[in-house]
Amino acid sequence: MSRDKTLDKILTGKSDRNIKFNDLRKLLLRYGFSERIRGDHYIFSKEHIFEIINLQPLKDGNAKQYQVKQVRNLFLKYKFHLMED
Repeated sequence: MSRDKTLDKILTGKSDRNIKFNDLRKLLLRYGFSERIRGDHYIFSKEHIFEIINLQPLKDGNAKQYQVKQVRNLFLKYKFHLMED
């Protein structure tokens, strides 16, 4: 399995301020999350996952650091990082 570069960056936790919003969004969609958009809020949910991820892009196109951390914690909790695409 070839690893996703965005996922690798998120899992290291060293680049939280340099993750592009669209990359984070695409990662969630690739792992089967459903997306709902309300204004500038992108709300992601997935069956059998209790947490809901709410993302908003920064003006520079990056994701908010604390939201990158939330996604990382979710991927580690549910072991998405071990799944094959």
